[in-house]
Amino acid sequence: MKTTTIVLVALCGIILTSVLCPAEEQAPVVSVGAGELRGQGAGSLMIYKGIPFAAPPVGDLRWRKPQPVQSWKVTRSATEFGQECMQAPPAFSSNPLRAPLSEDCLYLNVWAPRNRKAARLPVMVWIHGGGFVNGGSSPAAFDGSHFAEQGIVFVSINYRLGRFGFFAFPALLHGDGPFGNYALMDQIAALIWVKQNIAAFGGDPAQVTIFGESAGGESVNLLLASPQARGLFVRAIIESGGGRDNLMKARPIKDTSSQGEPSAVQIGVNFARSAGIDGEDAKALTALRGLPAERIVNGLSMGSMEQQIAVYSGPILDGMLVTRTTESAYRDCRHEKAAVIVGANDADLGAAKGNSAEDILARFGGDADAARRAFDIKPDDTEAAVRNRIGGAEMMVEPARFVARSIAACGASVYEFRFSHVAEPLRAKFSGAPHSSEIPYVFGTLSESTWGNFGKSLAHPDLDVERQMHQYWVNFVKTGDPNGPSLPAWPRYRTSEDRLMNFTAAGAASEMDSWRERLDLVEKLH
Repeated sequence: MKTTTIVLVALCGIILTSVLCPAEEQAPVVSVGAGELRGQGAGSLMIYKGIPFAAPPVGDLRWRKPQPVQSWKVTRSATEFGQECMQAPPAFSSNPLRAPLSEDCLYLNVWAPRNRKAARLPVMVWIHGGGFVNGGSSPAAFDGSHFAEQGIVFVSINYRLGRFGFFAFPALLHGDGPFGNYALMDQIAALIWVKQNIAAFGGDPAQVTIFGESAGGESVNLLLASPQARGLFVRAIIESGGGRDNLMKARPIKDTSSQGEPSAVQIGVNFARSAGIDGEDAKALTALRGLPAERIVNGLSMGSMEQQIAVYSGPILDGMLVTRTTESAYRDCRHEKAAVIVGANDADLGAAKGNSAEDILARFGGDADAARRAFDIKPDDTEAAVRNRIGGAEMMVEPARFVARSIAACGASVYEFRFSHVAEPLRAKFSGAPHSSEIPYVFGTLSESTWGNFGKSLAHPDLDVERQMHQYWVNFVKTGDPNGPSLPAWPRYRTSEDRLMNFTAAGAASEMDSWRERLDLVEKLH
């Protein structure tokens, strides 16, 4: 028997015959609008990678809305990730890319159960983070297998980054819009692809949940408020995605902002000049489209964004896709009335403004002493510690509560969370849960994650938090309610109670927000 098994494995590794090879080595074929796809079997799952959802945005299609994919006649292999979008990779990433970079990058990936019990299964669409300038869909932590194992069709997408994703220029503002927000256009194009094609993988186009972290979470905020995204999803999850205008505030496309900041068009002109291109007409645009992709990137990354503020706009108030800032959309109930999970981490991303600890506290005015107590500021705390502690609350945690309160006030169901768990191998380095550290817990990929190089060092508390968080997300995708058997009850958010689900080393616990005093003080700054 042992000899037979060895021979069978060898044959499958070479020829992959349908007669000899195990079921997980089969390559299921599905038909989508542009042609047939041959995927990869993995036990009970079917996996399809590198599926084009729009034409390559290169040459004359640089800075144009996504165009239809050219159909193919021969069955297309879908077993490898497509290229990730052009970027300057940061010096360190907790979720490193596993595919090469290219301007030709509009691809998505699908994980689906092979044998489904229901006619149509709920769908999740993951939008990666990275400050809109970094990231992609290929990192190991973003593997959708564990969601698919629980009866969900999981989709991860790419979208144009940096100046490929957000760029305005006078010669672009002609013809049919929208203009400027090409990254968001890509996300919407991917959601349209899902609506049109996901049934081929067993998914229900009427039961789509979008979710993302950091810039992916901010993308979810923008999509909730965008008229162009109406009808493309019914639920949403926002992980450390802000929600206030202090995080990547959308910039007016033509007009100077109310704070005197330049328009997105002026920033585009600034970049052209920095590249040695004068003028604002079609000739100048042709020259810009002729620049090598590396010159468009020009070192732009999460680490250099502040240094490139004069030549990179980020999200743009274009009047069609983004019609108002995220904060005003939530305040005025001008958003999709979808069920939402929203939250942030207790040591999340942020840097409060000020030149010293006292300068930072002075921003609270007459509440400075109250802020000192609420944030537990000690005389020997470093300026960096104070900046990060207050900054994380200001940039991510209070905005998450603001989103929860706004959605609840507008009549939709919303569930707030706080992620406070630090994996045992990382506790000597981190006193709280850093930005993005919840991702492998959500995906159930903690043992595969490079975040902490956990390997076999995972302790039971880590695995318990992973199991609970993953299951809450699964339940929400299926029903719009995260609650289920063998899980602590997670009540809907109500402003009067201010309860959230806190994921701690002891597991998930529903509690009154212990940061309420802190967040009330931060709220006054807006």
